[in-house]
Amino acid sequence: MHGLEPQTIESLNLLKGRNTEFIVALNKVDRLYGWKSCPNAPIIKAMKQQTNDVKNEFNMRLTQIITEFKEQGLNTALYYKNKEMGETFNIVPTSAISGEGIPDLLLLLVQWAQKTMEDKLTYVDEVQCTVLEVKVIEGLGTTIDVVLVNGLLHEGDQIVVCGMQGPIMTTIRALLTPHPMKELRVKGTYVHHKELKAAQGVKISAQGLEHAIAGTALYVVGPNDDAEHIKAAVMQDMNRVMSRIDKSGEGVYVQASTLGSLEALTEFLKSPAVNIPFSDFNIGPVHKKDVVKASVMLDKKKEYATILAFDVKIMPDARELANESGVRIFEADIIYHLFDQFKAYIDNLREEKKKESAEEAVFPCVLKIMPNCVFNKKDPIILGVDVAEGILKVGTPICIPSRDYIDIGRIASMEVNHKQVDTAKKGEKVAIKIVSNSSEEQQKMYGRHFEIDDELVSHITRRSIDILKADYRDDLSTEEWRLVVKLKQIFKIL
Repeated sequence: MHGLEPQTIESLNLLKGRNTEFIVALNKVDRLYGWKSCPNAPIIKAMKQQTNDVKNEFNMRLTQIITEFKEQGLNTALYYKNKEMGETFNIVPTSAISGEGIPDLLLLLVQWAQKTMEDKLTYVDEVQCTVLEVKVIEGLGTTIDVVLVNGLLHEGDQIVVCGMQGPIMTTIRALLTPHPMKELRVKGTYVHHKELKAAQGVKISAQGLEHAIAGTALYVVGPNDDAEHIKAAVMQDMNRVMSRIDKSGEGVYVQASTLGSLEALTEFLKSPAVNIPFSDFNIGPVHKKDVVKASVMLDKKKEYATILAFDVKIMPDARELANESGVRIFEADIIYHLFDQFKAYIDNLREEKKKESAEEAVFPCVLKIMPNCVFNKKDPIILGVDVAEGILKVGTPICIPSRDYIDIGRIASMEVNHKQVDTAKKGEKVAIKIVSNSSEEQQKMYGRHFEIDDELVSHITRRSIDILKADYRDDLSTEEWRLVVKLKQIFKIL
């Protein structure tokens, strides 16, 4: 009961966008301090067993969560207090550990489905079937696990499924189901059928299913159906996802378990808050060929030589090749965890690049010499200055444009109130020590080559500007970038 997490908010946005009804399972009520467990009890009965302190904490957290839903534009209420079922979404407090509230959730789910999905729950003869998983089974070859929602499937039916290289048209060789009380995904012998009626899970054996895509529809081609029209229909979802990916550009390689997962991942990456470009994709486990495709970015943009693997397995040979070639693989079952891993990787790369270019990076600054603050006139020149514009850092080369652009050295150290500092911003007053880098700079002297009225500025170059743009863009404010433009004009940099 700790409120809405980012993934919850993303799910809510998807539900709102598709105008989908939903029930809120407010889980982990058993984590409330002092909660007395009532295994598998209805939540009202369980609440009666709790102390007033537990009830007060529950009500406080519930109010907070209802407020968070309102911030998302949604009205919610406890299901047994909800008097506006069409406009207010139901909240069911639950515990997945001890089972409180689970009976309420199941009952509400059945009642709500019967009320709002009457037409969809009515059996129809038209085949409605979805591919759940593609598997290689010993003795059967490549098979697909499907859920048959409506209609009939027959052995020998001609079917069309979505494939990575285009539509796959094939004939059902075998219809298989597990033995009673066993799951479809558990290894073992299967029961063969001549035909199967909805609704149930089915394993289909047929030729050419190697590239079938999980999460897509399966169509049966009838005697009067136009096969080409069905082929186009089965590829619609795939084509929609492919249209979003620019394979000629720069970006990460994305991999997901199903087409729906891939669509969710690409939508998330394209959102303004994330904005991670992607250049290619695949569905299913990560193989060596995927690593090879991702490695193309090593020569274009190293940070994008990355595979974002969402809810898929990484094959051992693919992981080995990735380690050898320098391709990074990030894997997670939650989209936000993928983003966090990739962001941490990018941040680390940027810090490394900053360290490598630190000596050549010159930040813009304009300094004014303070009266009666010249402590040493010649190398090392020690002055008290006011940072009039920009940001001053240790290591900055100092130039005096008003004196024929003479260079007087680099900032070796800075002090504020007798304490060493590395950075000083606009408006701050600091004591600086300037040391020469050459024999020519060594000769420069306050009172002879420059005076108190001369401004000291950082000596930027084309190279230093490019480094700031590449590695320090976010470290400078808009005002400081304007100063870069101003100094660029002063130094006549193209």
